[in-house]
Amino acid sequence: MKELNDYSGEFNPDLTYADFSKGLLLEALKTYAAYIRKLDGTWYLAAKEKAGDDMAFVCDRMVWDRMEVHDVEVTRKLFRIENTDVAALIKALQMSPWTWNLEHRLELKNANHGIWTVTRCPTLLALENEGEGRERRICGQIETELIALRAHTINPRIRVTPLKLPPRTSRDEVHCQWEFKLEG
Repeated sequence: MKELNDYSGEFNPDLTYADFSKGLLLEALKTYAAYIRKLDGTWYLAAKEKAGDDMAFVCDRMVWDRMEVHDVEVTRKLFRIENTDVAALIKALQMSPWTWNLEHRLELKNANHGIWTVTRCPTLLALENEGEGRERRICGQIETELIALRAHTINPRIRVTPLKLPPRTSRDEVHCQWEFKLEG
């Protein structure tokens, strides 16, 4: 059977994802990654509206403490990322559906040292447009702690250092930048 580029034809009860073209499947992966981000922002704003930002913040941390570890474990298993060095972390970030929402660069200086630069983050853009200054808390605290949790899931000796965090002084600046080093 020819690979399909859409599902515009008749209903096929036996159809599976395996019947579609690689291009459409990649587009679907990006769309589903965006769905994860949209779901995260939607539930956070609903919790903020009902219970206030402090409670939404606490709930966000509870959810993402679990999801970060899950994402790392599932991604590593799926792609057989077995090492416990910074290279493994960089690979896991590269393949995570969450990071597919970002425009970013991953640089591996060596197996124990890497840099992650985010040049476009839809969450930061939304927070900046909101204008409440929540990017300090979301990016500066939650993301900092969650990226460290992600790294420590691979190896507790990986040190995570934010090199650049919001707020930005110019819209031309990178959104955030992280350094990872394996110590001792």
